[in-house]
Amino acid sequence: MSTAILYDGTAMLGRHFQRIKHAPAIPIMTQTMPIVFLLFFGYVFGSALAMPGSDYRAYLVPGMLVATAANGIMTGMFTSAQDTHRGVMDRFRTLPMTRAAIPLGQSVADLVTTAVGLVPLILVGLAMGWRIEGGVPGAVAAFGLLLLFRFATTWVGILLGVVSQSEEAAGQLGGATFMLPLLSNAYIPTDGMPGWVRTLAEYNPISAVCTAIRDLFGNAPVPQDAAWPVAHPVAGSLIWCAVLLLLCVPTAVRRYTRGGR
Repeated sequence: MSTAILYDGTAMLGRHFQRIKHAPAIPIMTQTMPIVFLLFFGYVFGSALAMPGSDYRAYLVPGMLVATAANGIMTGMFTSAQDTHRGVMDRFRTLPMTRAAIPLGQSVADLVTTAVGLVPLILVGLAMGWRIEGGVPGAVAAFGLLLLFRFATTWVGILLGVVSQSEEAAGQLGGATFMLPLLSNAYIPTDGMPGWVRTLAEYNPISAVCTAIRDLFGNAPVPQDAAWPVAHPVAGSLIWCAVLLLLCVPTAVRRYTRGGR
C-alpha cells in the first residue's frame, strides 16, 4: 500500500509540476504579492507604528514569511476546486491508482514551489535590514516549521476546495483568507489590541507560528503575558499543525474518493 501511494503520488507530483510549467501565472502572483506587501508594510505602514523603522522591519519579515505559508489555504483550495469543477477528479477516480495520491501530489508540489518561492522574499527582507540572529540551528528549525505550516494549510485548502466544488466559490473564499494574517501578530503586536480581539488573534494559529519563527530567528522575545499558544510558540505551532493535518488529511482523501460528497 505504501509503495503504491509513493508511486502514484510521484506521478501526481509530476503532473502538478507540468501544470505549473504551462500555467505559471498563479505561482508567480502568489510569490510576488508577499514581496509587494513586505515593501508596502515595511516602508509605508510601518511609519505609523511606535517601533523604529528598522525594528519594525525585523519584526515584519518573519510575519510575512508565515503569512506566505498561510496562503497554502488559498492555493490548495483553488487547485482542488478547479480539478473537481472541471471533472479531472472524476477521470482520476476511473484509473487504477491510490486515491490519497491525488491530494498528496498536489500538497508536495505546492511545498516544493513554496520552498523555492521563499528565497526572493528572504533576500528582499535581508536587503531591508532584517537579519537571522539566532544561529544556524534556530534558522533551520524556523524554515522547517514554515514548511510544515505551509503543508498543513495546503491540506486545509484542499479540503475546502473539494467541498466547494466550484472555482468561483473557491476564488471568493480564497479572498476572505486574506483576513487571517490581519487578525494575528503577523504585522503588528497583539498587546495593543482590545481584549477580545487580542484573544482571537493569539489563538489564531498564525500568531503562534509567527512568534515561534521570530524566536528561532532571534528577532523578538517570546511574550509571557500572552495566550498559551503564543507564550509557548514552538509547542503551540506543532500542536496547531498536527491538529490541522489530523482533521483535514483523512477528510480530504475521503472527499476525493467520493467525488466531493
